[in-house]
Amino acid sequence: MLLLESLPTVIGTAAVAPALLFLWLVIATDERPGPPLRVWSAFFLGAASISLLGLARAPFAKIVLAGADHPSLGLVLHSLLGVAAPEEIVKVLVIVAVGLRNRSRGVDPMDTVVYGAAAGLGFAAYENLAYLVQHSEIWRSLAALRSVLTVPFHGALGIIAGAYLAIARSGTALGANRHNRDWARISSWALVLLGPIGLHAAFDFPLLMLQQNPDLPSTTRMLLGATSILIGFSSIGFAIRLVRRVGRHHAPRTEVARERLSQLRRMWALLVFGGGAGFAGLAFLLGAAHRWLINPDRNMSVLTGSVGLIAIVIGVALLIATTAVYFLGRNRMRAISDGFSSMSGHGG
Repeated sequence: MLLLESLPTVIGTAAVAPALLFLWLVIATDERPGPPLRVWSAFFLGAASISLLGLARAPFAKIVLAGADHPSLGLVLHSLLGVAAPEEIVKVLVIVAVGLRNRSRGVDPMDTVVYGAAAGLGFAAYENLAYLVQHSEIWRSLAALRSVLTVPFHGALGIIAGAYLAIARSGTALGANRHNRDWARISSWALVLLGPIGLHAAFDFPLLMLQQNPDLPSTTRMLLGATSILIGFSSIGFAIRLVRRVGRHHAPRTEVARERLSQLRRMWALLVFGGGAGFAGLAFLLGAAHRWLINPDRNMSVLTGSVGLIAIVIGVALLIATTAVYFLGRNRMRAISDGFSSMSGHGG
């Protein structure tokens, strides 16, 4: 067994880190981030919701089995009712439970979007961990592939559910057609669940067809793979559009709010690069240690170890820079706030 495969903390980091980075990206777009406890509750409940998949699949089991005699129909039913519907149902239940809790206090529409992203990414993090542990012999390539598409895809589906939940609850406040208010609200409530289910099933169907038919011609396999990738990235793009639609109605209107949002974005960028550099450096160091132990020619081990140390130093430097940005930005915003307060006082 390779050294890296015997370190579950490294595999765990590779599984969870992409979800946390994408969650931070969504939080950084919110002008008024919601209570952190709710965000983390949505994340961990999204991960825990996997335990409810058996119950969520039970109502569809007979329907899925009924299509087993017809291969094409069976794949459609399996992707739609065996995979997509149960997974999206449990995630939507988490979003609704967290988003509608303590409704009397008021929930900002962007909060619901963030809770949706957190629930979807929590689900993705747990699923990612299960895949990497199950396929530990190829965990590095699998982690890279899933972090590029599968993890943000699950987050995007959560965002779509949360955004439509916010739109449905806000009526015309988020740009719904005022002449068809009732239809807009009904369709938004329906899309909370049907939108993610439809996109998830469309994403999974080509992959299931590839899995069930390994003898397909190479051209057909390439088309099916490309279709799944296109649907996945299109769903992510659609989720970004919905985030902008909801966020546009809550854009910063004061200098302090704009400065705060700019600071959050700078911190996110530094955290992403710092965390990524640190993780890459750790992987290089562990790989160098492995080569040093098993390879008589240790020149490459010295080289990769040096690269790893440099990457870790860069990562630490960026994290320190993030801390500096936070404190400097906070002081600057306080100065701006004091300036506005003084101006208001003189004007009175």
